[in-house]
Amino acid sequence: MRSLVGFLAGLLFGIGLVVSGMADPAKVLDFLDLFGTWDPSLAFVMGGAVLVTFLGFRLVLRRRAPVLMERFDLPGTRLVDGRLLTGAVVFGVGWGLGGFCPGPAITALPLMAPGTLVFVPMMILGLWAGVKVREARAATGAALPGR
Repeated sequence: MRSLVGFLAGLLFGIGLVVSGMADPAKVLDFLDLFGTWDPSLAFVMGGAVLVTFLGFRLVLRRRAPVLMERFDLPGTRLVDGRLLTGAVVFGVGWGLGGFCPGPAITALPLMAPGTLVFVPMMILGLWAGVKVREARAATGAALPGR
């Protein structure tokens, strides 16, 4: 049942990305181009997402436990550290350069656009490299940045 609900939620999310234009890197780059062909429409998409998330969290967290799990899986800290800031910068720069963030990039794969076909493998390579760096640091006992 959890897999079916997860699939349906992912499908709804993907459809929302396509309908909102988030799967079109040109639209995203136009949103980021404040002094050129600025397109403010994605601000409404983001505003709607923030509003739905804010209200959804308020409603859901009133429950003692999620419907399909034993407990909520929430972050254990609210600390803003070097790792969080570095990740945010890397994410933002990648989004600005490529016009994609991971969800819309995967959603846009069936379109077979050349930019997507380069971005997604490089994203996967970056994720793999991050895991390998973390494993290497853990094996040598080296501290991770921000810790």
